[in-house]
Amino acid sequence: MAIELICLDADDTLWHNMRHFEEAQDAFVAMLEPFAAADVAIETLEACEARNLKLYGYGAKGFTLSMIETALELGGERLPSGVIADLLAAGRRLLAHPVELLHDIEATLDALAERGRLVLVTKGDLLHQEAKLAASGLGDRFSGIEIVSDKTTETFTRLFERYGVAAERAMMAGDSMRSDVLPALAAGAWAAFVPQALAWSHEAAPPPAEHDRFRQLASLAELPDWIDTIGR
Repeated sequence: MAIELICLDADDTLWHNMRHFEEAQDAFVAMLEPFAAADVAIETLEACEARNLKLYGYGAKGFTLSMIETALELGGERLPSGVIADLLAAGRRLLAHPVELLHDIEATLDALAERGRLVLVTKGDLLHQEAKLAASGLGDRFSGIEIVSDKTTETFTRLFERYGVAAERAMMAGDSMRSDVLPALAAGAWAAFVPQALAWSHEAAPPPAEHDRFRQLASLAELPDWIDTIGR
């Protein structure tokens, strides 16, 4: 059965993203050095992020707010007011960083477009994701753009219905086991996991055990060849 719809993640699947969050986190750790060891600062920040996801959602703005909240928690009354200003500046840099495409991504998208309709499926802040897509120059390659608050089984089920494609003729590819792979498989689609080095711990999950519709790839460039084997 041939694949008709190819859904792709954006951050760290099409362009670099986590490296910029790592830079902001490193700056945060340096600012909090007088108040907490690096491992304590990172652990407290990650717990704050997880706690705030339902309030702020995913993205740079929520991350910035969580850095500020964590700084206040760790520094208390001793925290200089200038640290808040510095964290806000780190957040603005995170929002304004240039978009750097992954290696050969344009050629890969061209190859995928020969095999099915492309739909971008990404989560995060709407304005920031729209800005990154515009700066990437990749928007015209997609038949649809879906910026969602989270990726769940229901998200993919609704998406396949919207594009008029049976789940077994749809593919999702991305760098998150939790958000890209598992919910797409649960919705009945195929899924490709393309891991990247700076993965956020929140997106980690055990891989599916011996699932016929799942494949881990070394890079997105391997996806066209896998799609060609489906339905033979």
